[in-house]
Amino acid sequence: MKQQIEIIVPPEKIYEEGFFRYIASRKLGVNPSDITKIVPVRRSIDARREPIYRILADVYIGETPSIEKPIYVYNPVNKKKKVIVVGFGSSGMFAALHLIELGIMPIVLERGKDVQARRRDLSSLMRKQIVNPDSNYCFGEGGAGTYSDGKLYTRAVKRGNVSKILEVFIQHGAHPDIVIDTHPHIGSNKLPKIIAAIRQTVLNAGGEIHYESRVTDFIIKNKKIKGVIVNSKEEFLADAVILSAGHSARDMFSLLQKNKIKIEAKPFAMGVRIEHPQPLINEIQYHMKIKPENLPAATYNLSTNIDGSGVYSFCMCPGGIIVPAMTAPDEIVVNGMSMSRGDSPYANSGLVVEIKENEWDSNEVSEFSALKLQQEIEQLAFRLAGSSLSAPAQRANDFVDGKFSQTLPKTSYIPGLTSSRLDEELPLFIVKKLKKALKEFSRRMRGYLSDEAILVGVESRTSSPIRVPRDRESFMHVEIKGLFPCGEGAGYAGGIVSSALDGENCAEAVSKYL
Repeated sequence: MKQQIEIIVPPEKIYEEGFFRYIASRKLGVNPSDITKIVPVRRSIDARREPIYRILADVYIGETPSIEKPIYVYNPVNKKKKVIVVGFGSSGMFAALHLIELGIMPIVLERGKDVQARRRDLSSLMRKQIVNPDSNYCFGEGGAGTYSDGKLYTRAVKRGNVSKILEVFIQHGAHPDIVIDTHPHIGSNKLPKIIAAIRQTVLNAGGEIHYESRVTDFIIKNKKIKGVIVNSKEEFLADAVILSAGHSARDMFSLLQKNKIKIEAKPFAMGVRIEHPQPLINEIQYHMKIKPENLPAATYNLSTNIDGSGVYSFCMCPGGIIVPAMTAPDEIVVNGMSMSRGDSPYANSGLVVEIKENEWDSNEVSEFSALKLQQEIEQLAFRLAGSSLSAPAQRANDFVDGKFSQTLPKTSYIPGLTSSRLDEELPLFIVKKLKKALKEFSRRMRGYLSDEAILVGVESRTSSPIRVPRDRESFMHVEIKGLFPCGEGAGYAGGIVSSALDGENCAEAVSKYL
C-alpha cells in the first residue's frame, strides 16, 4: 500500500531517516517497522516562523516500491534528414537532443568555444578585463545559463514536460534532488561536466557540433531557408534551421534585418543588481542570527507594481557572486551566479523594471528601438566606470536619498566598483520606480534597504528586446519557410527550463514540417 503525506522536519533532522519513519508512522497509525520505504516527492522550506522543511512523500507500507526512473534513449541517426541548430545554449541543446529522439540529424553551429575552453576566456574577462565577443558569460557551449549557475525553477509548466527536462539533466550527471526541490539549482561548478556529457550524447548519436562557428548569412530561395553561411566562408545546407542564438546575439538581429526577415521590438526589463551580505539575508528570512547548518543560504523573491510597471527581483543568487556579462568591450552588463553549495558571503539579485513601448525612443520607432535603449544604458555604465569593467555602484540608501556614496562596501564583483550617481545617471522612469520598489521591499523584508546593500549597474540582459515572430501552431517564422525561431533570443523563453522546453517544442514542430 502507498500513501502520500506531508512530513514537517526541523533542519537538524533533515538527514535522519529514522525521524521521517517515526513521523510517518504516527501520521498513518502504523508501526515504524511496517514502513518499507519513504520516497520524497517535493521538498520546500517554510520560513514564515522558525524555518522548517515541508516534505511531500510517498510512504510504502508492507510492499517494496517499484520506482523506475525514465531513461531517454538517443539512438544513432541517419543523414537523410538534417536540421541546423544555431546556438548550443539550453534551447539549442534540447532541440538537438529531441531531434535525435525523432531520428533527425542535428548540425549544431555554436559561435563560442566548448565549455572547458570557454572558462579560460571567462578568467581573462574577470582578471584582465579582456572581453572576447564570441566567448563570454553569454556566448559559448551551454549558453548564458552554464556560468549563471543553473537555476531550474520555472513557471512554464504548461509549455511542455518539465519533469523530462530535469530527468535529462540527471541522466547527464545532475543530482537527483533537482526533481524534488521546489527551487532546483545545479551550480556553475557542476554544470560544465553536465553540458560536456550532453555534447557527447549528441556526438555519439551522429549529430555534429561546430564551435567558433558564427552564422554570418542565410541561404534563402523563394522565401524558404536552405542553409547558412558560417564565418563568411563555409556553407551548411539542411532541411530546416532552428534559430536559438540567445538573447545577446545582436549581430543575428542585424543579419535578420539585412535579409528582410521580419523581426519586432518587444518589452523587456532592465535595472541594477543588488548585493547584500548573505548573513543579513539569512537573518531576515530565517528570523535568527545564525543560520542552522542544514539550511541553505536564504533566498528571496520580490515583486510589485509601480505606476503600471512591474518591478521585481530576478535571478536571485544566494551565496553567489556578481559577474561581468558584457559581450562587447565598450559596455557594462552584470549578472549573478553561485556554486552548488552557495557558500559565498554575498547574496545578489537582479532588481529590474519592466520597460514598455511608450518608454522607448518615440522619435525613432523601429524594430531596434528597445535594443537601442538597452545598448545606450550599457554604454553609459561603461563611461560611468571610467571606461573600464569596474562597474558603477551606489549604496542602496544613498540611491533612495539622492546622495553620492563616499565609500562602497566590499563586493563579490572581481573587476571592482566605481562609486557613481546611478540615481542621476539612469533614466528617470527607471530610477523613480526602483526607489519606490526599494522602500516597499524594505517594508516586507526589514533591513533589505540598508547601508550594507549596494546597487551595481547595469542588469540589462534579463530577456531579448527583440522578438522573431513565428506562427503559434507551426512554430515557423511567419514569412520564411523552414526557419524556426527558438528560445530566449527569439523572445519565447526566460530561463534554462523554459528555453529547453521551447527547444523540444521546436524540434517537434520541425519533425512535423519535414
